[in-house]
Amino acid sequence: MIIILHNIRSLHNVGSIFRTADAAGIKKIYLTGITSTPYDRLGRPRAQLTKVSLGAEKTVEWEYVKSSSTLLKKLKCEKYKILAIEQHQQSIFYYNLKAKSYKLDKVALVLGNEIKGLSSSILKRCDNILEIPMAGKKESLNVAVAFGIVAFGLIWRNK
Repeated sequence: MIIILHNIRSLHNVGSIFRTADAAGIKKIYLTGITSTPYDRLGRPRAQLTKVSLGAEKTVEWEYVKSSSTLLKKLKCEKYKILAIEQHQQSIFYYNLKAKSYKLDKVALVLGNEIKGLSSSILKRCDNILEIPMAGKKESLNVAVAFGIVAFGLIWRNK
């Protein structure tokens, strides 16, 4: 499984996703749009990110790609199943995705901005939009928490 982080603002969220990705055995993380890389343009570690990631930016392969649409086209050509994590009128609960309909080594999970989520142009390129049901008063989860729930949910359903 690979991850695409598009326009994630918070360095803490990016660091947390790196740490969870390491624990889940994620193959690679693509950082797109305004999502920060673990190192600044001078090669210095971003302290807020590395404090949370606990070194996972060194153990999980990552790459910055400016255009998410170019990346999604490339992954589609490589036969990846593109899954967005987003609250949307066309979403399905993540645990209702048929486990046999995908192979983990060809799954790309796309996560978007903490406030705006993913654009309709990105969602149109996805094979499925996955949602986590909310039982409480709050309407959503932190993006890093949502990633952990869905990633491990997919992994365990595929075992």
